[in-house]
Amino acid sequence: MTILNKSKNLKIFADDEIADLNMEKIPHHIAIIMDGNRRWSRKNNSPLFSGHWQGAETLIEIVQVASELGVKVLTVYAFSTENWARSKNEVVDLLSLFEVYLKRKKKLMVMQGVKLSTIGDIKTLPKSLQKTIEEVQLATQNCDKIELVLAINYGARNEMLRAVKKICYDIGNSELRLEDLSEKVISSYLDTRAKKDPDLLIRTSGELRLSNFLLWQLSYTEVFVTDVLWPDFNKTELVRAIIEYQKRQRRLGGS
Repeated sequence: MTILNKSKNLKIFADDEIADLNMEKIPHHIAIIMDGNRRWSRKNNSPLFSGHWQGAETLIEIVQVASELGVKVLTVYAFSTENWARSKNEVVDLLSLFEVYLKRKKKLMVMQGVKLSTIGDIKTLPKSLQKTIEEVQLATQNCDKIELVLAINYGARNEMLRAVKKICYDIGNSELRLEDLSEKVISSYLDTRAKKDPDLLIRTSGELRLSNFLLWQLSYTEVFVTDVLWPDFNKTELVRAIIEYQKRQRRLGGS
């Protein structure tokens, strides 16, 4: 397979790095389970939280690389509903990291055309973090190069529970009829209602599970698992995942 659309100027790649990439088949929406931050810290004999900071820097690079390749939506699993069960200090540090990260990168996101959005129940997050998220969303609302979707305080079962409650409420208030329920209607009540389902899911660190991430939306998504820990994930690994995706024939439920 050779490069198509060679006129596209991919500034951050050498030609040989994308020699096997088909620029006409870049996935529109990529979802990533960013796993392995703590293992990275142990592997490198570093303080436990250093892996999370390095992982945040990795995300900066991957957003830029994905945008350069033509990916339009990048959804990343940043903080799950299950993460609250971690130690209090780690939870506090993680939430603080999100706030610092967003404040520091707001101008860069605007410059690079990165629009920020979120999925998950953010109303239970610290008020200062909620305010920062709102500020960055406002600052980037007109950016159109790529959309970065942070799944924060997100769990697929929680998302479905909230959707079911809203559906029941709307039926009870005669805003929705039971007989009108369909997969399309249910999708319209999910956090991702304004987005297409992911074409490709990438999971780092070699784990072979979905971990309560986008269970409805991943029904027909191609899955790529790599043993690389998230802080070590880079543009080469992203290109490798996309090339593997391009080799597959997506049947979307067909035979």
